[in-house]
Amino acid sequence: MKIAVCGKGGVGKTFIAGSLAAHFASAGRPVIAIDADSSPNLALNLGLTAEQASRIVPIAENEDLIRIKTGTCHPGVFRLSFTVDDIISRYAVPTPSGVNLLVMGTVKAMGAGCVCPAHSVIRALMRHLVVERDEIVILDMEAGIEHLGRGTAEHVDVLLAVADANLKSLEIASTICQLAQESDIRTIGLVSSRIANDRQDSLLRSYADDHALTMLGRIPFDERVADAGMSGEMPDPAGSPAMMAIGDLADRLEAVDAG
Repeated sequence: MKIAVCGKGGVGKTFIAGSLAAHFASAGRPVIAIDADSSPNLALNLGLTAEQASRIVPIAENEDLIRIKTGTCHPGVFRLSFTVDDIISRYAVPTPSGVNLLVMGTVKAMGAGCVCPAHSVIRALMRHLVVERDEIVILDMEAGIEHLGRGTAEHVDVLLAVADANLKSLEIASTICQLAQESDIRTIGLVSSRIANDRQDSLLRSYADDHALTMLGRIPFDERVADAGMSGEMPDPAGSPAMMAIGDLADRLEAVDAG
């Protein structure tokens, strides 16, 4: 199962991606988490310290790797065909959660349509991870909707659009779901995040109904998760309402995938 987690910045997208990955890993499933955000911090949600996270070199910024994969003897000419399976074994970072992490990084190119060696490596690696690997792969996507235009989330099985009770986050989530309908993604739906009361829950459910969005999960506000975020630690799943809701979401996604 391949899952992309999308949404407006600040709605809890990375927490949901990391917690889903950790949940599947705790059940003994092999999991690769991909941090495809331009401001990567998934490592902290998977149990690495800030110092450990700072030492990770994103794939897009690994000049030696890019040169080895795409370089030729001709200046200004690079290979478009190369293997990427070895990148996972060499550069995936083991985390305390049991999840292997790959940080993609941002391709610094002139324009969204620019073809460059780093972009070629990232695109080939993403396709390999999503299409050819057997592990559960969870992608923490860049905030907003631009990644859909670039095809970064293509070929996944599930797209989760995360939103809180803020109207702007709901509008972005709705746009993400609408754009994803044009793809081959089988399961597309909304996950409500950090819901503090019945009024917020009702707002999100009403918005989903009015815009024909499937509600796949509801993650309540959880003081323990907020405290863990401030300290940069993984939240303790024991007795945590948010973590229990993550487990329910994971079960639902597996049931949908099996169906």
